[in-house]
Amino acid sequence: MRIMVQGTSSSCGKSLVTTALCRIFAEDGYRVCPFKSQNMALNSYVTDEGLEMGRAQALQALACRIKPKVYMNPILLKPTTDRKSQVIIMGKPYKNMDAVEYFNFKKSLKEKIREIYSEIEKQYDIIVIEGAGSPAEINLKEDDFVNMGMAEIANSNVLLVGDIDRGGVFASIYGTYMLLEESERKRIKGIIINKFRGDKSLLMSGIEIIENLIGVPVIGVIPYIDIRLEDEDGMVQLNNVYKNKIKISVIRLPRISNSSDFNPFLFDEDVSLFYTDDPEEIEDADIVIIPGSKNTIEDLRWMKKKGLFNKLKEHKGIIFGICGGYQMMGKIVIDEEGWETKKGDFEEGLNFFDGITHIKGEKVLRNVEGTALGKRVSGYEIHMGETENNKNPFVEIHKEGQIIYDGDMKDERFYGTYLHGIFDSGEFRQEILNIIRRKKGLELKTSQDFNIKREEELAKLSQVFRENLDIDYIYKIMKED
Repeated sequence: MRIMVQGTSSSCGKSLVTTALCRIFAEDGYRVCPFKSQNMALNSYVTDEGLEMGRAQALQALACRIKPKVYMNPILLKPTTDRKSQVIIMGKPYKNMDAVEYFNFKKSLKEKIREIYSEIEKQYDIIVIEGAGSPAEINLKEDDFVNMGMAEIANSNVLLVGDIDRGGVFASIYGTYMLLEESERKRIKGIIINKFRGDKSLLMSGIEIIENLIGVPVIGVIPYIDIRLEDEDGMVQLNNVYKNKIKISVIRLPRISNSSDFNPFLFDEDVSLFYTDDPEEIEDADIVIIPGSKNTIEDLRWMKKKGLFNKLKEHKGIIFGICGGYQMMGKIVIDEEGWETKKGDFEEGLNFFDGITHIKGEKVLRNVEGTALGKRVSGYEIHMGETENNKNPFVEIHKEGQIIYDGDMKDERFYGTYLHGIFDSGEFRQEILNIIRRKKGLELKTSQDFNIKREEELAKLSQVFRENLDIDYIYKIMKED
């Protein structure tokens, strides 16, 4: 059996709906697998095999209670500039392409997607397929294998998700439906209205009209939920920015990657986490985090133009860099082979550390475990190049009986590492936050591992969807195939 989730637009909630269905079917005893043929996102995940895939599909695999595998997201596009993306095929970088080059190249990928999907179908009871953007992007329909083209490959019925929080949900549902070919319309078997706030009874007249217009039932109205799970973009922001006692500012880099690194802070009750590109908003932060970047040199230059670079130099609190952010905290970043800008290009860093980063060679992709500040940590590395001359390594990575040193630290204020997911460790997150709590005379607290909190959020998600979505109807249309 299979079902596909498509949307009227990007960010309408396709990933969350897919995640919810994955967990519900798994709870019901089925072997379930998520699948998204092509994903464009800067949040990625490294599998046990050292392969790269979309972070959203990794979360969906966890919702299915299985390990993430790269075949769940065979093509990943990671934007490097406004015009180019790194094309990753089955977990490995292929090359950087601009939009026109990729549009022509993707013709050769459709048969590969068909083969991958065919193999997956043999292994699982249910496949939950996620589309990308909208099936009504008529300029991209040629050789499509992401939306209705993928539904055809899988011979799948489709659920169409609309975002009512943006307004105009009925127009977006109707417009999407009417822009499809007749054969494509027949695949849409149910409408889901997502992110609803208010009294559902006020929607009923609109639901009745849209059902009569397109002949497809609305099978669920999902309320706006406070679910703290990463999406494709990863940036989840608390609303009580100035309410809590510890303020963490994450620099909103133009090419920010793996921003899901910081979601664990959402579960520490005395912490306010927010993203900013305003130099004044980091001034009173207890911790400023420079996140990963898909283009370290260009984002470093952007920070200088915005005034963030000088503001960081003046900052009195903790500054923490991850991956590209760690590279920026060193003396200089050099693009030896032209991976991000042009061959031999370089930019001076913040000079908090003596590290010199050479962007060259093959991409490093690996899962690691170790210790930092004496506390257990685990995570994954995704980066180009190496940083040398790190004087005081921050993380000890334990691998096959050996210790590999990573990152740098200085003056109990500056910390840098290549390790994504370091804050998932409750022990480590607690240690960092308690440094701040001691300085401010606050009560010391404990932090839980993020995987525990993630399971609690997935259970909550499943319950909300079971209460507001016609699951029996979905089982019925899956069995029609």
